[in-house]
Amino acid sequence: MLEEVKKGFLAGIGVVVLTREKIEIVCQKLVKEAKMSKEDAQKLADELSRAGEKQWTDLEKTIRESFRSVMDSLHIGSSEDLEHLKLKLDNMEKRLSLLESIDQAEREKLKSRQEKGYSAV
Repeated sequence: MLEEVKKGFLAGIGVVVLTREKIEIVCQKLVKEAKMSKEDAQKLADELSRAGEKQWTDLEKTIRESFRSVMDSLHIGSSEDLEHLKLKLDNMEKRLSLLESIDQAEREKLKSRQEKGYSAV
């Protein structure tokens, strides 16, 4: 009897969406209607709860794997990849700023020389 009820429950409702509270309410109802003993109801509640948790964990894993697969196929980098690129960009900005400041200093020297009448060579 317990196995038949469990199979019907799993097939009809879908364990993933069942909460422990809902499972216990249904089991209490079955006990109240004398369709199941209290011990069998507790076993059923425990089994359904464990099955629901496992299905939820499996679903989360499947979603994570699917998402990762989509991200890989779109060639979108990981957060580590993005952090590495950010560091490289920061470094390049610093180097460019340094080069620009050197270039500015050179231009000022050239301008000063020109004002003093020196040749640009």
